[in-house]
Amino acid sequence: MNILFFTNTYLPHVSGVAKSVCTLETAFRERGHEVRVIAPKFAGAEPDPDVLRVPAIQNFNGSDFSVRIPIPNAIGSFVEDFGADVVHSHQPFLLGDAALRVARRLGLPLIFTYHTLYERYTHYVPFDSPTLKRMAVGLSTEYCNLCDQIIAPSESIAKLLKERGVETPVDAIPTGIDIDAFASGDGPCFRQSKGISAEARVIGTVGRLAEEKNLLYLAEAVAAYLQEHRDAVFMVVGDGDVREDMLAVLKKGAKETQIHVVGKLSGKELRDAYAAMDCFVFASQTETQGIVLAEALAAGKPVVALDGPGVREVVEDGRNGFLLPSDIPPAGFVKHLEKLFADEETWRAYSEAARKSVDAYDTGTCAKRILDCYRRIVAEHRPDDVGEVPDFWQRTLAGFEAEWDLMTTKSAAVRAAFEREDKLEASLD
Repeated sequence: MNILFFTNTYLPHVSGVAKSVCTLETAFRERGHEVRVIAPKFAGAEPDPDVLRVPAIQNFNGSDFSVRIPIPNAIGSFVEDFGADVVHSHQPFLLGDAALRVARRLGLPLIFTYHTLYERYTHYVPFDSPTLKRMAVGLSTEYCNLCDQIIAPSESIAKLLKERGVETPVDAIPTGIDIDAFASGDGPCFRQSKGISAEARVIGTVGRLAEEKNLLYLAEAVAAYLQEHRDAVFMVVGDGDVREDMLAVLKKGAKETQIHVVGKLSGKELRDAYAAMDCFVFASQTETQGIVLAEALAAGKPVVALDGPGVREVVEDGRNGFLLPSDIPPAGFVKHLEKLFADEETWRAYSEAARKSVDAYDTGTCAKRILDCYRRIVAEHRPDDVGEVPDFWQRTLAGFEAEWDLMTTKSAAVRAAFEREDKLEASLD
């Protein structure tokens, strides 16, 4: 099968979406399928004949994101030469629009993965407001209804999309991780390389250090724990805009020797970092799937996390960690860290359960489910008696229809944002 990806975030950019796209791309190729990727230009990206980099604004609005510049005919021959069977969009905006245009023009099915709660990221855009948040919800909802199939990374998101008015079929399928790889990290070696004692109790977290990740809450809770346990350290894997604010909160309770911010890691270094931890902590309320949580669990690390979409599917309270109410004060978070480390037997039981709890997140299992979804949609979309490529006039008409649909749905989303339609504010709880 020939699979065409459109994504606004792609390696070497470090994000959950970029990691998910790369994971699926690799898994599909390993199973004998061809994949091409259309993504924005990004600083440090290596040339790749399977990846088309389109013009983009780098570091948009001070962030680390690249935003595509819509230049006509920038995609043309790359798409035509490939002969795709299916188009898979990973965002509803920018290159998501391009994915819809290509799918309609070539008569191909369009699959869309709802990776992101877009309303939680409007602070990256000038003039953020409640209206803009509702607009983000409305635009992404309307885009879903222009597609043939939606993939939600978790049951929480599948439920949310249906509540918001998505009528396109939705399947809940996580991206998946390489479970064996994350179970094979070298923790002692990593600790030694970072100057962390072999006897230290290491509390860790992984991810972008960004406003939407609720990291100041996490820092406050961990700082309180470190203040009472001077043999413990906090290891932060990642980087981002709130790094300094996070450090300032941590230093109110912890000594500098207890804080280890090791920066962005990938591959073996990342697996070793997980192995070096004794538990994983997480407070984000903006996730659609718990990839870093699954990675930590695969490494045998119990999790203490706040309840939220994408989190509740992974953390089993009282088995592989603790799933806490989203409004619990930091002191309550600390109490559960204390409970986890009450004694060696308790921690070991949680650790063993962690390793056993992530089989459903195996990359091979998840990739097969998505490939099965592709095959079903392709069969439904292009029955045997109408499998020919559309001619010039069919393509032209399909192009006009795509533009009309994009224009009318966006107009409807903008109108709804100002009218405060209830269905666009469906709860995540």
